[in-house]
Amino acid sequence: MASGFANALGGPVTVGADAAGTPCVDVPPDRWQDAARHARDGLGMVFLDWLSAVDQPDGDPPGVDVVLHVAAAGDRRSDGPGVTRVLLRTRVPETGAAMRLASLTDIWPGVAWHERETHEMFGVEFDGFDDGSGLPLRPLLLPEGFEGTPLRKSFMLTARASKPWPGAKEPGESDTRPTRRRNVPPGVPDPDTWGPKPTGSPSVPQPPAAPAAPAAPAGEPEDAGP
Repeated sequence: MASGFANALGGPVTVGADAAGTPCVDVPPDRWQDAARHARDGLGMVFLDWLSAVDQPDGDPPGVDVVLHVAAAGDRRSDGPGVTRVLLRTRVPETGAAMRLASLTDIWPGVAWHERETHEMFGVEFDGFDDGSGLPLRPLLLPEGFEGTPLRKSFMLTARASKPWPGAKEPGESDTRPTRRRNVPPGVPDPDTWGPKPTGSPSVPQPPAAPAAPAAPAGEPEDAGP
């Protein structure tokens, strides 16, 4: 796989794997579209699964990793492998100007929604974006007029700025700690009030006993039933 991408891109590439064993190919951002085209035409990865991003502010260089997951389905009538998957990843560096990357809409038209979401959540500009509507790259989920990129680590949550946070925001900022109430499943007695107690443990007040039923008046026979 590495040699195929190297030939298609005209230079060496790095191939690793994620936790599930899916091959992950790291490509330079200026060859992003060429790598995607090779995955589709050279490897038969015609099924677009998803495209998203990961903020890497402490990376070298800092920026956003754009990740593409594509797949190819095998022939069920044969004994060959089933679904084959591959991840493509590129680092779009943050240099002070807009982070720009070539759009993949002319390779997989369905990637338009994914690029719109990545654009609004991470601030990546996809050059050549075309979803067939004639409209430019635009937000997908956020309301009109929203400012900021919510999935960047530099984005300040409004709730943290406007009201106390339940617990410490950062180490040493607060002495309060969130508490969690212990829930008991239905029908299971509370171990603090039921069952034997170790010797020397403080006694727990018991709930008041239910009042006894009133006795029948003298001289009236009890109902024996039918």
